[in-house]
Amino acid sequence: MKIIAADVFVTCPGRNFVTLKITTESGLCGLGDATLNGRELSVASYLKDHLCPQLIGRDASRIEDIWQFFYKGAYWRRGPVTMSAISAIDMALWDIKAKAANMPLYQLLGGASREGVMVYCHTTGRTIDEVLEDYAKHQQMGFKAIRVQCGVPGMQTTYGLAKGKGLAYEPATKGLWPEEQLWSSEKYLDFTPKLFEAVRNKFGFNEHLLHDMHHRLTPIEAARFGKSIEELPPVLDGRSDACREPGIFRLIRQHTVTPIAVGEVFNSIWDCKQLIEEQLIDYIRTTITHAGGITGMRRIADLHRFIRYVPVRNGPSDLSPVCHAAALHFDLWVPNFGVQEYMGYSEQMLEVFPAQLALRGRLYAPRR
Repeated sequence: MKIIAADVFVTCPGRNFVTLKITTESGLCGLGDATLNGRELSVASYLKDHLCPQLIGRDASRIEDIWQFFYKGAYWRRGPVTMSAISAIDMALWDIKAKAANMPLYQLLGGASREGVMVYCHTTGRTIDEVLEDYAKHQQMGFKAIRVQCGVPGMQTTYGLAKGKGLAYEPATKGLWPEEQLWSSEKYLDFTPKLFEAVRNKFGFNEHLLHDMHHRLTPIEAARFGKSIEELPPVLDGRSDACREPGIFRLIRQHTVTPIAVGEVFNSIWDCKQLIEEQLIDYIRTTITHAGGITGMRRIADLHRFIRYVPVRNGPSDLSPVCHAAALHFDLWVPNFGVQEYMGYSEQMLEVFPAQLALRGRLYAPRR
């Protein structure tokens, strides 16, 4: 299956997405997502100027060989730009291989381990009452895993909130530059346990509860926070300062048994290895688009399986439906799956990328 073309498309149906299309001489095409939010053009340029020209003439069926060539062939390895580009190529090649075999990707990987993939949704509100109202709505929709984020009294802005009541949460901000926001760890640490207490008191423990600290806390603040909510307890996205440093999670682990998830900004198995081996975290949140594609994620999942870790797949709206399609097939196959993040897509996005929608808190893949 000789590769005859590799094209990069940058689109913006309400969000910037970078899509790679690889075409073989037999006419089979594969798609890969290379989106790196805020740095989309860097990845697009890396693909167009450096990697795509070297794909032409190669055998599309030699996925591992191509992965190793692009990973080891560069003196400057890893990093978000390089790994996002490699991920897109890998996704597209697996797409081609599945089409050539005339079977769904999850079958090619070894077959399904489950019928559907549990996903977690996002609930937000400026006040606890608004969060409870939003939570009830998503609970009625059938979600069994729900993330909660709330405005903090005395703070004008807080991470993870929708722009208005009743609107879907969208993390992207308008304008050329990122928003700058004021932050108070003291106010956050005082208020947020009250949010979890209110949710548990009203809805009980029937759903998996999640919360994202999103780099806002220092290591000792994160440890204090985890300790304060152990009786509730949610799964914390434990991104603290310098979150790749194992010593930080060793400190947090010494102070709390609240489950910790991390890995959204990880790019390879080497970012995860020590955290998993020393059991410093409970869940890993690496994503298909940023950690080496299907090939890279298989290695991480195999390491988890050896140590009995559970992946919690990262899936915000700044990853295109191409990534989510690949993640869905991966999640259906991988034995030690936890939960997949799901934010949905706007009608504008779905016109460009027709996508699978959540049904009663789960995603299902086509049988063909």
